Amino acid sequence: MGQTLIQKYSKNFAALKENSVAAAKIDESNIYQSANLSNRPMMWQILDENLLPGSGLGNLENFKDFYQQVKAGKSGLILSEHYTNLDLPEIVYFLEKQGSDWAKEFSERIVAVAGMKLNEADPVVRGFTEAFTRVVIYPTRSLDKLSPEEKAEEEARARKINFASMRAMDACKKRGEVILVYPAGTRYRPGKPETKRGLREIDSYLRLFDIMILVSNNGNCLRINPENPDNMLHDIVEKDLVLHTASPVINCKEFRKSVLDALPADEPDPKQKTIDRVMELLQEQHDKVEEERLKKLNG
Repeated sequence: MGQTLIQKYSKNFAALKENSVAAAKIDESNIYQSANLSNRPMMWQILDENLLPGSGLGNLENFKDFYQQVKAGKSGLILSEHYTNLDLPEIVYFLEKQGSDWAKEFSERIVAVAGMKLNEADPVVRGFTEAFTRVVIYPTRSLDKLSPEEKAEEEARARKINFASMRAMDACKKRGEVILVYPAGTRYRPGKPETKRGLREIDSYLRLFDIMILVSNNGNCLRINPENPDNMLHDIVEKDLVLHTASPVINCKEFRKSVLDALPADEPDPKQKTIDRVMELLQEQHDKVEEERLKKLNG
C-alpha cells in the first residue's frame, strides 16, 4: 500500500491553508466560488508525480465538439463518474496541458457542483478544493443522518443554499460556463454498489441544459483508505494510468424523452429511470475503456 496523502504531501499543507480564501461556512451568499489559482501548482505537482505516461483524455474529438457547441451558445453539462478527489483536477489538468487554445479555454469554463463538506470539513481539504471553480450545494442525503430536531433546522438551510445554487448555475449557463456534476453524488467505494447509483435529482439537470457529454474515469491515483474511508487526507496515493473519456455529444431533452417514452405508463419513478440510464451508459463506456487501459498497463 502506498503512502497517504497527508504522509506524502504534508509539506504542502501549510501553504494551502495560508493561501486559502474560500469560506469555511457555507450559506446562500457564498455558493459560487471562483478558482483560487495560487493553489493550483500544488495540485499539478501531485498529478505530475503520479500520472503514468499515456494518461489523458479519451475521445478528445468529443470534448472538442462539446466545447465548440457551448461556445456557439448551447448550455453544456458534463456528467462524470466519480472515483477519486483528483477527478476534477485531472480533467482540468489534461485540458490545460493538451496544448490547444480551445482546450485551455474549455478548462477555464468548467464549474463543478460540489458538496459543502469540501469547504467545511477541514482547512486543508478546503485548500485543495478551492483551486477549482465551484457551485456549492447542500447534499440532501446528508439530512438523513440528522436527528429529527436537527433535521428541521437544516432542511431550511438546505433549501436556501440549493435555491441559491440553482440560480448560480443559471448565471453560469448565461456566461457560457460548463457545469460538471457527479451524478452519483459521492465517490464510488468498492464493494458498495449503492455509491454508484445515480441521484434522481439529476433529472432536473437534463431538463435545464441543452447538451451533455458523459465522462468515464479509469485509473485512480488517489484511493479511498479502507482503514479511514471518511478522512480525505488519508486517501492512498498511487501511480496509475488515468483516462477520462467522453461520449459523443448528447441532446439532453432528446435523451430524456427517449428514456421516458420507453417506460410503462404506470412507472412509479420515471426521474430515477432517466439517471439509471445515464449510469448504465457510463458503466458501459467505463468497461470498454478499462479493457484497453489494462492492455496498455500490462503490455
